[in-house]
Amino acid sequence: MINVLFVCLGNICRSPMAEAVFRHLVEKENLSNHIRVDSAATSAWHIGDPPHQGTITKLKEYNMSTKGIIGRQLQKEDFEKFDYIIGMDESNVNNIREMLGQPDHLKVMRFLDLTEHRKDVPDPYYTGDFQETYDLVLEGCQALLDKMEAEHEELSR
Repeated sequence: MINVLFVCLGNICRSPMAEAVFRHLVEKENLSNHIRVDSAATSAWHIGDPPHQGTITKLKEYNMSTKGIIGRQLQKEDFEKFDYIIGMDESNVNNIREMLGQPDHLKVMRFLDLTEHRKDVPDPYYTGDFQETYDLVLEGCQALLDKMEAEHEELSR
C-alpha cells in the first residue's frame, strides 16, 4: 500500500480538498487497493472539524465527497506511515520538515512543484477563491498520480 498525506495549515480547506480530489482520481483509476490518502494540519486549530463549507461546496460541484475527512494535526509518526508527504505551500513544507525532524527528506515536497506552476497553492480561507484552489489541486493531483505511476510498477495502467 502506498500512503499519501496532504498537509496545509488548518486541514479544513486545501489539504482536505486535495485528499478528496486525489481519492476521487485513485478510485476512478481503480487504484484504491494500492493507494491510501489522508490529510493533516501543521496547526492544532481545527482538530476534529469537518472541511470548510467552501471546500465542501466546491467539491460537491464536481461530485466529489468529503465523507470521513476530519481535521487532524500532523504527528511525528506520520513520517513512518506515509510515502509521500505533500505540503500545500512553502511554509507548510518548512513546518512539516521541522515537526517531523526531517529537514531534507525527499518524501516531503511542495505540491505544485510537481506541475509547471512551481508555486504555492493559495489558501482560500484567506483569498475566498475556492475555484482557483480547486483548479490547482486538480492539476497537482493528476501530476502526483502520474509521478506515482512512473515510480511504482504496480500502478501502471
